[in-house]
Amino acid sequence: MTRALVTGAASGIGAACAHRLAADGVHVIAVDFDADGLRAVARDGIEPVQADLSDLDRLGDLPTDVDILVNNAGIQQVAPIEQFPPERFGYILRLMLESPFRLIRQTLPYMYGRGWGRVVNISSVHGLRASPFKAAYVAAKHGLEGLSKVVALEGAPHGVTSNCVNPAYVRTPLVTAQLADQAATHGLTESEVLEKVMLEPVGVKRLIEPAEVAEVVALLCGPTSASLTGSSFVLDGGWTAH
Repeated sequence: MTRALVTGAASGIGAACAHRLAADGVHVIAVDFDADGLRAVARDGIEPVQADLSDLDRLGDLPTDVDILVNNAGIQQVAPIEQFPPERFGYILRLMLESPFRLIRQTLPYMYGRGWGRVVNISSVHGLRASPFKAAYVAAKHGLEGLSKVVALEGAPHGVTSNCVNPAYVRTPLVTAQLADQAATHGLTESEVLEKVMLEPVGVKRLIEPAEVAEVVALLCGPTSASLTGSSFVLDGGWTAH
């Protein structure tokens, strides 16, 4: 049976990816720090594993015999650079860039041995564009884009693909939590933040649903995905068309 490890799987995009892959008959190891959220996600085909993905020395405790790795876990911090806490900047890069590197590094040997593997990195439109007040998040996502391409080149002779999925704002707890921070930073109400900040650059004026992102992940892990590698699959409602 095909096995997948999905990080940040207790809610939002990660939970949607876990459910979508399980629907295709994949055994999913759902990893998150949120034990209550994991209990809600767990069902036949989805095995919950609680872990702190920012604790790099403990990542080796996670299963490495997986065919699919979905690096999704992430957080956000909204603040001007001169007020951005340095320790928070380091934490975000550790969670969203170093942790994916470590997980890729320890799962690739199994994939190489099988002659097949899929690495899917949930990036963001902010892996391709920047916005003010998100220094750590934008830096981490841009780094993830480069890492993904290197994995694609190294993995190609071994039957392993690596891609990024780049949504704009998705209807997740991470985005909901941003509304208050963004409102304070921009001097707007939360409804104004949604309209004037989050949805202003996109053509399709709505939040993306997690299930839409999960469908792209399923495509990248599916039977026609062998030549899909080293790319960034953008679901941004037209943001990058500008």
